[in-house]
Amino acid sequence: MEQTTDSPSPPAEAAEPAEPPVPPVPGWESLGLDRAAALALAETAEAEFMIALHDGAPAEAKAALGMRSERLAGGVAVVTANDPTGGYWNKALGFGVTEPVTDSLVAHLVDLYASAGAPALCLQVAPAALPADWDDICVRHGIVGGSVWAKLLRPAAAPTTPSTTDLRVGTIGPEDAETYARVFAGGFGMPPEPHLLSMFAAAGGGGPGFTAYGAWDGAELVAAANLHVAGPAAAFCGAATLPEARGRGAQSAFMKLRVEAARAAGCTWMSAETWQELEGAHNPSLHNMLRSGFVEVYDRRNWVWRPGA
Repeated sequence: MEQTTDSPSPPAEAAEPAEPPVPPVPGWESLGLDRAAALALAETAEAEFMIALHDGAPAEAKAALGMRSERLAGGVAVVTANDPTGGYWNKALGFGVTEPVTDSLVAHLVDLYASAGAPALCLQVAPAALPADWDDICVRHGIVGGSVWAKLLRPAAAPTTPSTTDLRVGTIGPEDAETYARVFAGGFGMPPEPHLLSMFAAAGGGGPGFTAYGAWDGAELVAAANLHVAGPAAAFCGAATLPEARGRGAQSAFMKLRVEAARAAGCTWMSAETWQELEGAHNPSLHNMLRSGFVEVYDRRNWVWRPGA
């Protein structure tokens, strides 16, 4: 969920039903992990930060946005029935690590989101964890393929990449949490809905496992980032810069700060994800990650269900 450019990450919009398999990514073997270990690190880190962010929202926000969550089959499901973004905050992920992905799991998830009145379900499963009958499961439950995201890992032992910025960077304190939330949402192009902002502020103000970072131009906060630690892999779970401050080094500075913080927390791995470059698209965030020592381990398609499918 990293963002450095002037457009937010593409939403998980539905594409044509019969999607070709996502091809394997070369070079990930250099990390010295087998595929199952890489999948477990990358999927679990993302799932844990997502449910921590969701569950850390204030009670008023949960009630207003119709938020609920569930842990099942080794993964997590976060539901936001009244999602101000139209569906981004309705995700089910982390599956295929400890238990297989099955038709009954997908049926349960579709029922969970349908019964909650959610505008969408974005099911995120690593390609290696998809069952042989996945196409049939999708047809049966009205699920179609959406956008493709790159999943990346970085060993903590990899050298830290130098960074230069004319902005002042540092950690976010409770007094900055509300401003952080507005910058974080604005940088991603999300609406400044008060309850959504309160979820970001809860994490940015010292939510369990989270450390938030900011970049200031004088007294003005112009960029925001977050790190979540809940296991051997730290999750780089979002970084965004306001349009007027882009190109001034905030993102590379955030990378350096979070790498150092993850090491200090005892993490041996770092995990990140961002939208994949397809059909000539350019994602500077992906290149920033690669320059910072991250290695792409696989591409993962979003699988989308919507009411009436």
